[in-house]
Amino acid sequence: MTLHTDRRNFLKWLAASPLAAYAAACAGGGGTGRDPGMAAATPGAGAAAGGAAPALHSPPASRLHALATSAEEALDIADLEAVAAANIPPSHWGYLMTGVDDDATMAANRRAFDEVVIRARRLVDVSTLDTRVDLLGRSWPTPIVLAPAGSQRAYHTEGELAAARAARARNHLQVLSTVSSTGVEAVNEARGEPVWYQLYPTSNWDVTRTIIRRVEDAECPVLVLTVDLPVSSNRLTQERWRRVDERRCAGCHTEGGQAPPVKPMYQGTPYRPEDFRTPALTWEFVDRLKDTTEMKVVVKGLVTGEDAGLALAHGADAVWVSNHGGRAEPSGRGTLDVLPEIADAMAGRAPIILDSGVRRGADVFKALALGATAVAVGRPYLWGLGAFGQEGVERALEILRTELEITMQLSGTPTLASIGAGSVARR
Repeated sequence: MTLHTDRRNFLKWLAASPLAAYAAACAGGGGTGRDPGMAAATPGAGAAAGGAAPALHSPPASRLHALATSAEEALDIADLEAVAAANIPPSHWGYLMTGVDDDATMAANRRAFDEVVIRARRLVDVSTLDTRVDLLGRSWPTPIVLAPAGSQRAYHTEGELAAARAARARNHLQVLSTVSSTGVEAVNEARGEPVWYQLYPTSNWDVTRTIIRRVEDAECPVLVLTVDLPVSSNRLTQERWRRVDERRCAGCHTEGGQAPPVKPMYQGTPYRPEDFRTPALTWEFVDRLKDTTEMKVVVKGLVTGEDAGLALAHGADAVWVSNHGGRAEPSGRGTLDVLPEIADAMAGRAPIILDSGVRRGADVFKALALGATAVAVGRPYLWGLGAFGQEGVERALEILRTELEITMQLSGTPTLASIGAGSVARR
C-alpha cells in the first residue's frame, strides 16, 4: 500500500470517526477552523445539570465531514481542498501546499484576512449588483482572476487546459505561467481568446526575447513580469512531502526514461536550468521589456509602496501585490497587510491586482476595500482542479463569485465602486 493510498484511507477514516465531533466540541465548535457553529448541532448542549446533554437530531459525523463526491457537492473552497488532498500524489501535493522555511509567510497571508472585519451598512438598495471591473482596456464581469500557476498537470491530467475551459465557461481572466504544462497556443484555444502571460525573467536575454516573440505571435495582450524569485526559495514543506513519496519520479517527470523535458514555453529557446536564477535582476529589466514589446506590462511580486512607485516610474501599466502565496521571501507579512501602503503609493494611477491567501468571497471584498482593483486566486482553483478537473475549477470560481455577491449585498455595497476603506476595519 502506498502512502498516497494510506493518506486517502486516513482522511476517510477521520471523517467518519467520532473523534471529529469530539475535537470540534473540545474546541468550542472551532476545531475545524471553518464552521464555529458546528458544535451547536446538538440542541440544548450544556443545559442538563450534572450530565451531558442529549444529542437530539445530531447527524453522524460521517455525514457532516464526508468528502464531496462531485463538484456540485462542495459547499466551499475547503471542501475542494479536502478532495484534492485525497487525489493528488504526495510529492505534487507538497509542491502545491508549500511555503518557505516554517511556512510563516503563507500563514500570515491568511491571518491578514482574518484580522480585517467588514463594516456592514443597512437600508441600502442591493437589488441590483454590478461586479464589473476594467483592467487594461478590457471589461470583465468579475474581479476574480485565475492567477498563474505552473505544472498544473501535476494535479490533473488536463492541467491548464481544464482551467482554461473553466475560465471560458465562467468568463474569468486567466493568466498563464511560464512554467505551464501546456504551451500558450493550446491554452488560448481552450480559453477561446488570448490569455495574459506571466513571464519569469531569465539571465539569458535570448531566452526571454524568444518567449516574448512567441507570446506576441499568440496575441496575448498583457505580460506579467514576476520579480519575487531571483533565486530559489527554501521550500521545506515541499521537500518533506517529496521524501515520503514512494513513486518513481520518472513516471511523470521524464519522457521514455530520458532526462526531464524542457517546459513547453522554453522549447525552441537556448534555455538552461541555471538561466532561471536572476540574482542580478534590476529595474533595468523592466525598461528593456518596455522597449522590446508593445504588450502592456504588469510587475508582479511587489510588497512595498516604494517598489510600486518605482514600477510606475519604469513604465509598468499595473502592479501585482504578491508574495507568491507565501512561497517567495520569508517576510512574515501578509499581502493584505501591505496593500494599503501600495494603494497610497499608486494613488489611483494604475490598477492593482492582489493575490495570496484568498479563500472566500469575503476575502475578495476585503482586498477590494483596501485598494485592490482585482483579486487573483491560485490554490483555490488548483484544489478544484485536483478534485474534479474542469468542473472543480468552475465550482471554485462559482463559490467565490457567489460568496462575493452575498457579501456585497449583506454589506450594503451594490457596486465595486461602493466598496471602500470605510467598508472594513481592523479587529
